Amino acid sequence: MEAGQGITLAAISSHLLVGLSRAMILFIVSSGLSFVLGVLRVPNVAHGSLYMIGAFAAHSIAGALGGGSLGFWSALILAPLFVAAISLIAERSLFCHLYEREHLMLLLFTFALMLILGDLTKMTFGADYRSIMAPEILQGSISIFGSPFPKYNLFLLIVGPVVAVGLWLFSNKTKIGKIARAAAVDREMVGAIGINVSWVFAFAFVLGCFLGGLGGALVSPTISVTIGMDHNIIIEAFLIVTIGGLGNMWGAMVGSLIFGITQSFGVLFWPQFAVVFPYAAVVIVLTLKPTGMLKSVW
Repeated sequence: MEAGQGITLAAISSHLLVGLSRAMILFIVSSGLSFVLGVLRVPNVAHGSLYMIGAFAAHSIAGALGGGSLGFWSALILAPLFVAAISLIAERSLFCHLYEREHLMLLLFTFALMLILGDLTKMTFGADYRSIMAPEILQGSISIFGSPFPKYNLFLLIVGPVVAVGLWLFSNKTKIGKIARAAAVDREMVGAIGINVSWVFAFAFVLGCFLGGLGGALVSPTISVTIGMDHNIIIEAFLIVTIGGLGNMWGAMVGSLIFGITQSFGVLFWPQFAVVFPYAAVVIVLTLKPTGMLKSVW
């Protein structure tokens, strides 16, 4: 199909909804990265590897429980918790000693960790392509403007805002969330009043990584789970948090919407160059506003 031909209201609405559902996965992953950036000031390149581990763990857990609804819902809960446990071990043994180092060193360290986690994932789960089945209630599609739209994508459209509101409530309405925000601004002062800043940072790091694992578990019914899937997501996630505003959760949402929708409409209007559209949007945003669309916490 040539660019712009055969475009109907049904096609536009369908691609818009697909772009929005894709944006929700990007937001869940990017919000975890943004949270770690905002509180710990750590540019965690290994965040994509935790997303990949979450997808592989979801497949293994669902398979061990026989698939079906029980396997899927259990995987959706247990896979991010498995990623959180890995991240807690990494934070207590490695990251907690490096927070005062320069960002370049942290970047190189997390890049090395990404390579290590990639090899460990391959050794543990294998290199075969795999995916899990969504539960029966989320299979099939519904008609929107005469065009079929997958029920699972509709589920993602619900999960994304729920995660966003939950993360906002945690950051702004809970005691530990407020402490984490204060520690991001002045960790010495927070420590001076008797709060164990080290464990506050550990909790923030684990929560961010949990969201990365959740994104991997959620995406596993929609794509092939394979080694290397972490590479694209970490590039996209860093671009999203950059155009949204470093460390800004709502900025991550805005950036994800821009990325997901432009990618989807690129497929509709000019499929041969669809991959270019979201990156062109990033260039335009950063040209007009180099600090990001919303306020950066850095």
